[in-house]
Amino acid sequence: MKRFYVVILLVYCVTAPSFAQTKTKKKTAAKTTSSQTTTSPKMPEIQIPAGLYSLQELERQRKAALEDIELTSKLLNETNAGAKNSLNRLNLLSQQLLARKRAITILGHEITAIDKKIKTMSEEIDLLNKDLIRTKDNYAKSMQNQQQEHRTAQYKMLLILSAENLSQSYRRMRYLREYSDWQKEEAERIIKKQDEIARRKIELENSRGEKQKLLTQREQENKTLEDEEHLQQKEVRELNRKQKELQRQLREKKKQADALNKQIDNLITEDIKDSRTKVPPVPASEKATASQPETNYVMTESETHLSKDFADNKGKLPFPLTGNYAIVSRFGQQQHQELSYVKTNNNGIDIQTTAGSEARAIFKGVVTRVFVMPGYNNNVIIRHGDYLTVYSNLSQVYVKAGDVVVTRQTIGQIFTDTEKGNETILHFQIWKERTKLNPVTWIK
Repeated sequence: MKRFYVVILLVYCVTAPSFAQTKTKKKTAAKTTSSQTTTSPKMPEIQIPAGLYSLQELERQRKAALEDIELTSKLLNETNAGAKNSLNRLNLLSQQLLARKRAITILGHEITAIDKKIKTMSEEIDLLNKDLIRTKDNYAKSMQNQQQEHRTAQYKMLLILSAENLSQSYRRMRYLREYSDWQKEEAERIIKKQDEIARRKIELENSRGEKQKLLTQREQENKTLEDEEHLQQKEVRELNRKQKELQRQLREKKKQADALNKQIDNLITEDIKDSRTKVPPVPASEKATASQPETNYVMTESETHLSKDFADNKGKLPFPLTGNYAIVSRFGQQQHQELSYVKTNNNGIDIQTTAGSEARAIFKGVVTRVFVMPGYNNNVIIRHGDYLTVYSNLSQVYVKAGDVVVTRQTIGQIFTDTEKGNETILHFQIWKERTKLNPVTWIK
């Protein structure tokens, strides 16, 4: 039996990696192995510091700003021939400048984020290098000990055979095997760390290249912004020379807008009167507790559901036209930023688009009115329960009163004014009962 045991040990010693260790050294090596396994730092994921958008989100915002600039440029070029020195053209220029400044600001945020990313990556590479040096040093020491103290497999065999009993021999055999496995793992870790450092260095160089590209783009955008500001100042000077004529045009436009507003209000009053014929009359004794005031539109059950659906889609309704667009006049009282004598009060919004674009319904509903107004050409009103949408300045109308329309259905072609350099502007309003609402908060 003892001879059989010796044969087993000899076979193990011949096949196992050449290594020997004294009993005293064994505990130290085991501690070293445990230490190296648990203390290696884990590299954190690269993150943008709190308070900044991610690089992907910043890039998306920059692309959106550049798309706005491109669109505005197209509209400016389309109206360039006959609309120079017009208020709408100046508004387009102002929008282009704002979009350009927004793009430049976003570029600055992107550069800052990349700077922080580069700093973080550099720190991570330093940590990886330090850990690599530490791992290499521990591995070198273990190999040096092996070469100096345990040059032969015979020593390991003697170490095992010198055990006091079989159990102790088995523990020594297992320890030697585990230590050998640790050496292999350390060698693999060294290779992986070297690969990781090389990969991080490539990422670092790519980030530096991306930063340089953004710096160049920002410089170009600043130069373009400077040129556009000079152009805007020139147009402002021209408009100031024509101040009296511009003010006359604004007074005429206000008169037309007031007339449109009055006509819409009258039509709503007629709708309210007509709606009360759809429901049974309320007895005089119950009028005080009636759910619908005399001034409100009385809805059927289906109209009530339609009104709720319309309200539930606030902020998600589609734009009221096809093609490219830019809002050139916003809702409510507005003081022009460049012209101190220009103040406007818009009941809706004015949207400039390209010639040939069509108006479309922003939600399902029923066409209640189609009418003509000076300065606004053809107009269409669509009812969505107790909400109404108004589409003005149409050259052609594809629908008639009583038609049921669906979301995004085209209802007419927008008028193109050839005398004003092909300006194509849709005037759009949203009402609830007799209250005018800001369309920008409803459409996306």
